[in-house]
Amino acid sequence: MVKNLNRVITGSHYGLRDWLIQRITAVVMVVYVLLLAFLFGFYPISDYAALKSLFANQWIRIVSFLFFISLCWHAWVGIRNVLMDYVHATGIRLTMYIVVIISLFLYLIWFAEILWG
Repeated sequence: MVKNLNRVITGSHYGLRDWLIQRITAVVMVVYVLLLAFLFGFYPISDYAALKSLFANQWIRIVSFLFFISLCWHAWVGIRNVLMDYVHATGIRLTMYIVVIISLFLYLIWFAEILWG
């Protein structure tokens, strides 16, 4: 039995899990958009004060935060797959992974600050 000692770690074998994560996060995002469309249809948003009063409800904030978590996770899976496919230099790819992870994490913190700050 011959072993391949020159294997490069590429992050393979994510297929089914990535596919499922992409579908679940997409469903969460669609449900959130439909919920907002319903709320905006029945709740008159004429100015900033009305929008602020809508987002003063704790359940709207929680659902919005879950939406944003889903958005970041969805984006991470998609960007990671694109980087795995098209960036072949391992050092550059890992650097880009770190930049994307840090960026998405900072966006998530920023969104939480907007909602609850």
